[in-house]
Amino acid sequence: MRKAARTGAARAEKSRAVKDLTAKQKKELSTLAAMSDDQIDTSDIPELPPGAWRDAVRGRFYRPVKQAVSMRLDADVVAWLKKAGKGYQTRANRILRQRMLDEIRRA
Repeated sequence: MRKAARTGAARAEKSRAVKDLTAKQKKELSTLAAMSDDQIDTSDIPELPPGAWRDAVRGRFYRPVKQAVSMRLDADVVAWLKKAGKGYQTRANRILRQRMLDEIRRA
């Protein structure tokens, strides 16, 4: 339900953004959309220097949808997660995500 509401809100926001365009802008966008990538003149866009992406981080602003769950964990595991202070659930999620990604890479 919440996901559907967010999707609807995103659609409404996009729709508002399109409505704010002038007729000339809409025509330019539709003309560009009809062109293939190699037909679009990008000569006025400067090339990025070689090191521009050196410090880039993939997925930095990615925020996956959270799902509330109830799990029964061993008391010593919970104590270990809580030992580092506030945010033990986030730590548990990070550990599980890393394990998941490692397994996906190996497959």
